Amino acid sequence: MDIALLRTFLEVAKVRHFGKAAETLCVTQSAVSARIKQLESTLGVDLFIRKRGDIQLTLAGNRLQRHAETIVKGWARARQDIAMESSLSDSIAIGCMNDLWDILLKGLCLQLAHQAPEMLLQVEILTRETLVQRLTSGLLDLVFMFEPPQMSELSISKVMEVPLVMVSSRQGLCAADAVHSGYTLVDWGNSFASLHAEYFPDAAVPMMRTGSGGLAYDLIRQQGGTAYLAEQMVAGALEQGQLFRVADAPVIERQVYRVVRPESEHRKPIRSALACLQAAGVC
Repeated sequence: MDIALLRTFLEVAKVRHFGKAAETLCVTQSAVSARIKQLESTLGVDLFIRKRGDIQLTLAGNRLQRHAETIVKGWARARQDIAMESSLSDSIAIGCMNDLWDILLKGLCLQLAHQAPEMLLQVEILTRETLVQRLTSGLLDLVFMFEPPQMSELSISKVMEVPLVMVSSRQGLCAADAVHSGYTLVDWGNSFASLHAEYFPDAAVPMMRTGSGGLAYDLIRQQGGTAYLAEQMVAGALEQGQLFRVADAPVIERQVYRVVRPESEHRKPIRSALACLQAAGVC
């Protein structure tokens, strides 16, 4: 099957508009329509419900979307590996959840680039579900996340603890007051949510909810407020007096895990990455 058909399908599924998809793909709208029709003819199903101004995926289209992403990403990586410059000896594709880039992965990537300059390094920051899907399909080699899935086909090991501390732009604040005014609730996962509800059963509706600690950090630095953030993320701001610990707020520990397919665990690039973490005292 022509990969261009799947790329076109994914773009239309993303923007829900044939004309906008054509602009992004730098082809005519008629070419987009022809590709979608060819793909539907090949598969023997309708992929879109076409209504004026409202294009929706059919059930078959929804099922195809995940497979199409895997095929297109896999093809791109295959081309990349095959066309790898002679100066590059190997490659590794690493993925992590958003806030783990600053907490863990940035330092790992810098160390890898220094110790193995001949290695092609690919990094993706994705949601937990997408990380697992791309790891199991072979599009990623090594993943770092909170709360990994318990799957027999994956090798999982804890690599570090991340203390979550309540910090505020206001000095001398107590936790009970903090969760009632100007509070941003960060989604650090299910175990955090359970402990947070246990510690603060009477908390008011937060000023904001977000899945990004980095976003919450920027918000309270610029506009003021309070949030639970990773200690590694706020250490500098605390030291400089730009933010303040809420002294009576409990510390909530999160564990970071590295996840890899067992058959890939002994590949040289993965061993190099894990050696960098060990050298840094992380795992």
